[in-house]
Amino acid sequence: MNDMEKNQVPESNEDFAAMLEETMIKFRPGQIVKGVIAQVSDDGVVVSIPGKADGFIKKNDLVTEDCKVDDEIEAEVVKLNDGDGYVLMSERKVMASKNWDRLVAEYDTGACVEATGREAVNGGLIADVMGVRAFIPASHLSRRYVENISEFVGKTMMVKIIEVDKTKHRIVASRKAYLNEEKKKAWENIEKDQVVTGTVRRLADFGAFVDIGGVDGLVHVTDLAWHRVKHPSEVVAPGDVITVKITNVDKEKERIQLSLKAMTPQPWETAEERYPVGSIVEGKVVRITTFGAFVELEPGLDGLVHISQCALKRINKVEDAVQVGQIVRVKVLKVDKEAKRISLSIREALTEEVDYNAEVQDFEFEQEPEYDAEGAEYPAEEVEYVEEAAEEVPTEE
Repeated sequence: MNDMEKNQVPESNEDFAAMLEETMIKFRPGQIVKGVIAQVSDDGVVVSIPGKADGFIKKNDLVTEDCKVDDEIEAEVVKLNDGDGYVLMSERKVMASKNWDRLVAEYDTGACVEATGREAVNGGLIADVMGVRAFIPASHLSRRYVENISEFVGKTMMVKIIEVDKTKHRIVASRKAYLNEEKKKAWENIEKDQVVTGTVRRLADFGAFVDIGGVDGLVHVTDLAWHRVKHPSEVVAPGDVITVKITNVDKEKERIQLSLKAMTPQPWETAEERYPVGSIVEGKVVRITTFGAFVELEPGLDGLVHISQCALKRINKVEDAVQVGQIVRVKVLKVDKEAKRISLSIREALTEEVDYNAEVQDFEFEQEPEYDAEGAEYPAEEVEYVEEAAEEVPTEE
């Protein structure tokens, strides 16, 4: 170390303390200063005050989120020496001082303001409202009982200021009061046959409860879809955003009936156009009875295959021909849109396909004979199964 460097180093701890004290004289508690963030940590930020000293702002005294090095920040001096050689500072005090009069004005007019949950404490939540520390009692966090207050920490919400202590610069706020006001506004605007967007809040065996802007409506399980729904979870889940139609409103009992299926066309309305008589389509066997099998052509649209139409041969019971879950090809025999019935036939679909295959195979044998694995030509009697199967098809009585 050279002589110059030696001259720059204090000779004792007393000298260093004196130099620090000399620096601190430039500040006073309550003074507002500007600096540049020099370091960011989990505990807070170190602020460099050009030509003066370094300050420290604790995390709880910060208002600015996502602080970065080299960002400029304004804070109030709280203590000249925090014990580690830093000037203890608070950004929150600056913001609170600037916004206090505005908050009081909001309180006087009954307006609602934005708050951010900071800390769960005994009996409620500490929140930040424009830099001012606010207390939200647990009973004012929701219209319902809140079991876990910490779920509101870090959450931004709208609240109404319900109490102001001008002497101690403290406020008490209520999220429930805000929700109640929003609920009242929502009820004033709700009318039958409106189409609204909401969020599925919870499910029950009988339906789904949907929040449509401050009020809850019920989509009964029968109104979730045109097809049969055993449980609402087959169609929706909590958190889903859905568009529904208001089908009934009882403002006295505060009940709203919603319908999700009303947002899609009734399948039977266009069944005749989509499933014309004579067409052959695929469907899934969904139910079997003693007189036939019900085949789902699409969700909400089932047709009946009578037992006499289930197979080419006569059968004693439907299960001899088809099973639940089986995919089958059927021919549309009749569509009754008014009665919501479709008559189908597996037998006629098979008959048409057998006739078609027979024609194709006859044509192919005339052009080019079939050969077995050894290269020998099949005898003609072994290819007559199509004609024999066709002869076994029972005729209509």
